[in-house]
Amino acid sequence: MVKMSQHVTIRTARKEDAADLARIYAYYVNKTAITFEYQAPDASEMDRRRKTILAQYPYLMAEKDGVVIGYAYAHEFYGREAYAWSVEATIYIDKDARQSGIGRILYEALERALKDMGVLNINTCIAIAKDPKDPYLTNGSFSFHQRLGYDQIAHFHHSGYKFGRWYDVIWMEKLIGDHGDNPAPIIPFDAETW
Repeated sequence: MVKMSQHVTIRTARKEDAADLARIYAYYVNKTAITFEYQAPDASEMDRRRKTILAQYPYLMAEKDGVVIGYAYAHEFYGREAYAWSVEATIYIDKDARQSGIGRILYEALERALKDMGVLNINTCIAIAKDPKDPYLTNGSFSFHQRLGYDQIAHFHHSGYKFGRWYDVIWMEKLIGDHGDNPAPIIPFDAETW
């Protein structure tokens, strides 16, 4: 567990967090095009996803004054051995805690955990709205990742259809380690000691 300022605690997600995970994510599924899922998963499904990710990678929660206000995790980037040093990262902040600095604190903790594992590349897939007044997508995630040092590396057009409109996606990356010859094997995330 990592305690932070502003009464924020970053810790590994636990089984009892499933309802909070589902609550936070449901807003993004039901009200935004940030995720391309159509049906919000229930707590049981969110817990299944959490367990699957924690078998190898970090799944972190942010609490402020004892209330869960966000989560971030990383998972396998692509199912081939040569991609072992790359991950895809995801973050969701409670709709009422956005733009409070929690996202930065949570992502920085995730990055530290990934560095400890030996991960070298963090990738993220972000939905993009073409219309600056889109009611379902603000493009704030793109700006957030830019501020954290991510670079846009790809742009795919008309990739997701939600709320009766097409959305593009971009991929961004951040290199967090040296890419020398013979990189050390990845160390699985240890949820018990983090």
